[in-house]
Amino acid sequence: MSLINPLTATQTAPSQTPQANAISPQTAATATQSSTASATNTEQTSTGNPFLDGLRLPEENPIPEPNSQELTQEDFFSLLSQQLSMQDPFKPVENDQMIQQMASFSTVDGISKLNEEIINLNALTSSSQALQASGLVGQKVLIPSDTAHISAEDPSMKGIISTPEPIESVIVRIEDEKGQLITTYNVDGSAGGNIDVSWDGLDKNGEPVAEGNYTFKASGKVGGTSEELPVSTYAHVTSVSLGTAATGAILNLRGVGGIKISDVLAVSET
Repeated sequence: MSLINPLTATQTAPSQTPQANAISPQTAATATQSSTASATNTEQTSTGNPFLDGLRLPEENPIPEPNSQELTQEDFFSLLSQQLSMQDPFKPVENDQMIQQMASFSTVDGISKLNEEIINLNALTSSSQALQASGLVGQKVLIPSDTAHISAEDPSMKGIISTPEPIESVIVRIEDEKGQLITTYNVDGSAGGNIDVSWDGLDKNGEPVAEGNYTFKASGKVGGTSEELPVSTYAHVTSVSLGTAATGAILNLRGVGGIKISDVLAVSET
């Protein structure tokens, strides 16, 4: 015999079913807000909730900052501030020590800026020198070399023989790039000093030589002994290069190569 009231069981069962399956409006709203916030977090950096934003770990910068080894003025004053804040109150830093540190940094910073200004000044000087040297294009310059270039545009060679004393007769030899003797002749060296010498570009048979580089060789008797004499030649300037702060402007010579403008001995009209 059952002790359960049928009416009570019937009333209780329907009333318990909606309580087990029903979701309160507040719970649904909270779940909706939570899912919306999760989706928003994947796209935005802020949730809109200051409390949650405060709990979030800071995001790392994907682009690392450059690691500079240079101590700037801001770094120096930051270190100085740290030093003052962490000093022993019973043994504070003396004023003269602080002033000495600041003076040392100012000196180093001034030297660094001075070096930058010197580099800029050297670059400006090189550019100005190259601009002035551009006026030499198309002219001939005397260089400390015994080699000159023969071409169809300029089939002759000119140079200067330097003698330590007056010499009655100076023997001039013309050699090609292989060292073979092309021709030889004598010039008067009785005046001494610098003696002008030239060659018309003809060999010993009177035939024009091929285009290329040829060398002046000069010798004479100095104190009764035959000696080789130094020779300088003229070269045609075709262009000017800027060069560097160390070399300065570079003159590009036809068939000879480049030479620093500071090595030029003289400039010829033609």
